Amino acid sequence: MKPLLFRVPKSDEESFKVQVDDQDYFYDPLHFHPELQLTLILESKGTRFIGDSIGSFKAGDVFLIGPNLPHVFRNDKQYYEKENNLRARAISIFFTLDSLGKDFFSLPETIHIQKLLKKSSQGIKIKHKTRTKVIHLMEKIEELDKFGKLLQFLKILDVISHDHELECLSSISFGSSFSESDSKKINDVFEYVVKNFSNEIKLDDVASVANLSTTAFCRFFKLRTRKTFTQFLNEIRIGHACKLLLEEDLNITEICYQCGFNNISHFNRQFKNITSYTPTDYLRVHQN
Repeated sequence: MKPLLFRVPKSDEESFKVQVDDQDYFYDPLHFHPELQLTLILESKGTRFIGDSIGSFKAGDVFLIGPNLPHVFRNDKQYYEKENNLRARAISIFFTLDSLGKDFFSLPETIHIQKLLKKSSQGIKIKHKTRTKVIHLMEKIEELDKFGKLLQFLKILDVISHDHELECLSSISFGSSFSESDSKKINDVFEYVVKNFSNEIKLDDVASVANLSTTAFCRFFKLRTRKTFTQFLNEIRIGHACKLLLEEDLNITEICYQCGFNNISHFNRQFKNITSYTPTDYLRVHQN
């Protein structure tokens, strides 16, 4: 599950790209690209990976994904079955920090948007009243002419930037704060963990993925992510546990072992530390 550098097709006649997807399932390799991505899920559900965050996605969800942040919207398994009559539909806007000019987002009138775009390096989920406004604006953008699209695009960013309750998803920024070499190491570790978190992961093994000694890896990871590798791994595992709690008919012990924990007491303790809930309380609070 190596993060792939994805090329967003864009013509010379547009400064940003509005893309409407309607397919059997979404593009499912883990990938990243230099463009920011604002996506509204119109129809579909599954598991999303954004940075080091795992969660579910469904129709009506809106995400802002920063540049070079590894991500994927992976549909549930029934979307890959033949004759399922399911569709994966979304509207996305792809743009760069200088799509409208190198200093456009540094103007006094747009500096508040610049702050939003910097925050997007961790991935953002847009919720509540802001989400409703953004859905309304994004559903209409494809119908507009070029100038209308530009005005609508700026309106969308303006609306989001005034929301002070945005949910940052990834605890790690994969953007320009890393050198190219560091980014590759972090991405390699990320892909290894996403692929193997349900199994035992030894520190020596993950250090070798980064081509570092164990001591050097621990120092490297803590310096660049501001957390230990064990903290990172536990957050990935508990993120998956939350999804299983809400979407699968499994008991807590089964979920514990499916997420890579081998001790129910340790699982419950980590779940409470990370979510502030016990698994039972989390299910009660978040069930529809």
